[in-house]
Amino acid sequence: MGASFARDIEDYGAARCGAIELYFGKLEAFLESHEPQDVLRLLEQHELTAPVASFQGGLLDRQADARREAWDLFRQRLAICQTLGVHTLVVAGDIRQPPDQTVLDRVRASLRLAAEEAGRFGVRLALEFQADARLANNLQTALSLVHETDSRNLGICFDVFHYYTGPSKFEDLALLTPECLFHVQLYDLAGTPRELATAADVVLPGDGDFQLTPLIEQFRRIGYEGYVSLEIMNPQLWSIPPLQLGEIGVTALRRLLGLAGMQ
Repeated sequence: MGASFARDIEDYGAARCGAIELYFGKLEAFLESHEPQDVLRLLEQHELTAPVASFQGGLLDRQADARREAWDLFRQRLAICQTLGVHTLVVAGDIRQPPDQTVLDRVRASLRLAAEEAGRFGVRLALEFQADARLANNLQTALSLVHETDSRNLGICFDVFHYYTGPSKFEDLALLTPECLFHVQLYDLAGTPRELATAADVVLPGDGDFQLTPLIEQFRRIGYEGYVSLEIMNPQLWSIPPLQLGEIGVTALRRLLGLAGMQ
């Protein structure tokens, strides 16, 4: 997180990552003094694609001014995604209100509206269920909300941290289909009780205790052909230069996916 957006693009390109999941915090800071075309030139120069961006929060259960601010930002980000050719935007399932029928109805309506808005910009939304949310903190409920919306523009972002630290069950994986699985984020956790774990505790995939192979096998079984990203929120790993982190990160992913010999 300490490196600049331009440095990330340059170094991840040199590390042959091939694709990058854009982080809106850095991207928007870069756009304060640059144009979207500068981003496109950087990506092309360093042979990277940007198929996914993360993340948009606050859409589902906020009210009044907080809701208006979140939705205004959402529409601005959809326009950015359209300009940059980003076809999937991760939406956080950050539902904090105590769950009742009113909150559930509000979340359903918000998801339908968000999917409609995204469709106008040619963008898909990947709902990330979050382990600490008050509603849709598991894969089954998140998938139910996606199916109820009945929109081709809404699917699931499968974040392995939230899957393992929340109430999701292994049998929930059987509910996934390639049509509703839009994005996958992988990492690992070592030596930290799941009840105490935060995103700052994650490590590279394969260095921890998560059983990742059964997940990969299930994704393959259903025919998932989308992107798999490495999302690292551990401040200790942020101290590694982007080039080095890109190299070891993509190597860890390729090893996990059985693509270790891939160039």
